[in-house]
Amino acid sequence: MKNHLPLLLTFLTIACQSSAQNVVKPVIITDTVRHDTDDPAIWINPKDPAQSLVIGTDKDQDGGLYVFDLKGKIVREVHNLKRPDNVDVAYGLTLAGKPTDIAVTTERFTHKLRIFSLPDMKPVDNGGLEMFVGDTSNGFRDLMGIALYKNPAGVLYAMVGRKSGPTDGSYIGQYRLEDDGKGQVRATLVRKFGSYSGKKEIESIAVDNELGYVYYSDEGVGVRKYYADPEKGSQELALFAKTGFAEDHEGISIYKTGPKTGYILVSDQGANQFHIFKREGEANNPNEYKLVKIVKVAAQVSDGSDVTNVALGKQFPHGLFVVMSDDKTFHYYRWEDVMK
Repeated sequence: MKNHLPLLLTFLTIACQSSAQNVVKPVIITDTVRHDTDDPAIWINPKDPAQSLVIGTDKDQDGGLYVFDLKGKIVREVHNLKRPDNVDVAYGLTLAGKPTDIAVTTERFTHKLRIFSLPDMKPVDNGGLEMFVGDTSNGFRDLMGIALYKNPAGVLYAMVGRKSGPTDGSYIGQYRLEDDGKGQVRATLVRKFGSYSGKKEIESIAVDNELGYVYYSDEGVGVRKYYADPEKGSQELALFAKTGFAEDHEGISIYKTGPKTGYILVSDQGANQFHIFKREGEANNPNEYKLVKIVKVAAQVSDGSDVTNVALGKQFPHGLFVVMSDDKTFHYYRWEDVMK
């Protein structure tokens, strides 16, 4: 009998080298946080995009927000937050008569949204805005996901998710954010909507402002799609990305190639990779999402992510993709490396 072991070993070596070559490497790995990275958001500096920032959560009972520059260095910190989970940014909310950019994070153990002005990270929330007041069921007020939506009229909303909650179609809380008359933010509940399987959790939420949709990951089930405008109703438009995931559906980010085109990236947490779908759906059905490609990344067990198509200096000429990694860091990727 012939010995095929050398041939087998050669084949495995080639396969491993090929697999390694297919893993997209970051150009920057950030400084480490104290406890546990979870979710990033990109703030684009309107005066100089090359001076933009990344805000990341440090998920712990004694957690905080870390602000990184485009070299991955920590430039600002906010501490003493009670398990901040996800974070998102919005531009131009009028506070005290001035347009103000804000970062909003969910503080799980206090059931509050925490809101900070950008880029100085000063609190503008009177100590926090309580969410899901009156929901007394166990865990129904423990916050997780957050995404901000500004409608064409300029009204700003927060889409807020929770660690567990009802399965009756009222899982997400949509709150209007506005000036309370004293230069601080107040939140008013507009509606509750959204199905939840009850299988695991819903953590990642993303909004497409231009197309007017909100997406969220029902872990172990798929990605759900709804209208972001409450006046358009609360019917589920799509449930996609249902197959091919190793474990949990996690971070969702949207890269725009035009007014109505681009890509939706969904983290396949257990496989250290992202499934990519067309932002516009299929030509005959905008609510049908076929897999375009799968991209493996060096980041490990990734929860949250964010992406922009804006050129951020010479290092990120086609945009920046930021991915959480479970070694207390965030990874910065060039968009052209992701889609090569």
